[in-house]
Amino acid sequence: MDGVERKKTEARRSIMKDSELKRDSGIPERVTLKKEIGLLSACTIIIGNIIGSGIFISPKGVLEHSGSVGLALVVWMLGGGVAALGSLCYAELGVTIPKSGGDYSYVTEIFGGLVGFLLLWSAVLIMYPTTLAVIALTFSSYVLQPVFPHCVPPYIATRMLSAICILFLTWVNCYSVRLATRIQDAFTVGKLLALGLIITVGLVQICGGNYESLTPQTAFTFNKAPSIGQIALAFLHASFAFSGWNFLNYVTEEVVDPRRNLPRAIYISIPLVTCVYTLTNIAYFSSMSPEELLSSNAVAVTFGEKLLGMFSTLMPISVALSTFGGINGYLFTSSRLCFSGAREGHLPSLLAMIHFKHCTPIPALLVCCTATIVILCIGETHNLINYVSFINYLSYGVTIAGLLYYRWKKPNLYRPIKVSLLVPVCYLLFWALLLAFSLHSEPLVCGVGLVIMLTGVPVYFLGVYWKDKPRCIYDFTEWATYLGQRVFFVVFPQIDPIELAEWTDKSSFTSKSSGHL
Repeated sequence: MDGVERKKTEARRSIMKDSELKRDSGIPERVTLKKEIGLLSACTIIIGNIIGSGIFISPKGVLEHSGSVGLALVVWMLGGGVAALGSLCYAELGVTIPKSGGDYSYVTEIFGGLVGFLLLWSAVLIMYPTTLAVIALTFSSYVLQPVFPHCVPPYIATRMLSAICILFLTWVNCYSVRLATRIQDAFTVGKLLALGLIITVGLVQICGGNYESLTPQTAFTFNKAPSIGQIALAFLHASFAFSGWNFLNYVTEEVVDPRRNLPRAIYISIPLVTCVYTLTNIAYFSSMSPEELLSSNAVAVTFGEKLLGMFSTLMPISVALSTFGGINGYLFTSSRLCFSGAREGHLPSLLAMIHFKHCTPIPALLVCCTATIVILCIGETHNLINYVSFINYLSYGVTIAGLLYYRWKKPNLYRPIKVSLLVPVCYLLFWALLLAFSLHSEPLVCGVGLVIMLTGVPVYFLGVYWKDKPRCIYDFTEWATYLGQRVFFVVFPQIDPIELAEWTDKSSFTSKSSGHL
């Protein structure tokens, strides 16, 4: 029996066992992922994942590496433009390959299992748990700041509060998709209101004549002309603040009418975030000199202390609310990555199951929660986030290169959205330049990130590619899966894994009716 037939046999066996469990437990036969993400929630997922702690931290790094106020504002606007180019490419991929899982699902479909597994391995092992840990630590630091006004909050206190926050939001996501999206909606509105307050105060300052740093002759004054490498690092800092623009693609199967709402959400969200980010930085410079901004470790807090007086406590509260919503968004989307990886056979099958009543991927959520808490306990997470940033940008480029390859490999595949070839080509040119200068400027950081990704190669060949494992291993995994189903009340959603694996081969549709952008 070859590998394909063995996979089909194992899939049928899993479905039969799952059906027996449903009958024994009184669980309904039709259990599916709920499509509860409408256009508004889709927009808030994108905006909520982009606007986290980045806009409150990155302005310092962008200004430091760009060397002038004017060039810093140009970098922020171009950063939004690059994110828009990438998101247009992801819109095409999202409706052409309508699977949850984002980059991982697309790369697996286009380039095969090994490349997809390497992205999955680095994301599940390091990338998303570390990002979640950093956001959670930012949240706890700002919440505890009023309690410890004259010193840094204790190490144990910040870790405990971060863990409590992650555990609470994991419970919310396990209990209800609707409740999780409602929290995302509410906190996204809160983030925009906080940034709206900063923008409004900044505009008042400008109307009062306080815009010396923004005049052309001052804004483009360089103390030291920046090198191309320094400008590349400025873009990396801005890109960190824009990261998360692709997260709606992780939950495509839960979006109502994704062929319409996925691109619409992108068209609304990316320009809105770019506008908000640019205006926020203009507001910062309207009341703070470049020297003041560079000397601040928390730009928004310094801004509030300078202009809001007795209402300055609104800023740390706003940052805390922003990061709380960011944690919820990352948990919601990263758990779907585990779910998709398990469904493809790259992770234990238990992670591809959902609760029979709430229709939430509880095992995948618990894995994300556990990995994040482990990273929290390790200690220094900020160095890790530098390493995984390289992996993040590498995955963007590989995915968008896959779009071009897929156009060549399957030209007749039906594509409801088809972007101009200039869009992915322009993105890849910028991406290649950015990574090249990053490698030149920070070779150790990029090298460690690449090593982290390549550690997945032996894991893939031992855990996924090797099919003739001893029977005792298969017996143990089947027993563990069955036990997990009993403990968490989860079952496979009503998706035939065999049909799912072969759906892209049915490319009899022509692209004549494809929309063009």
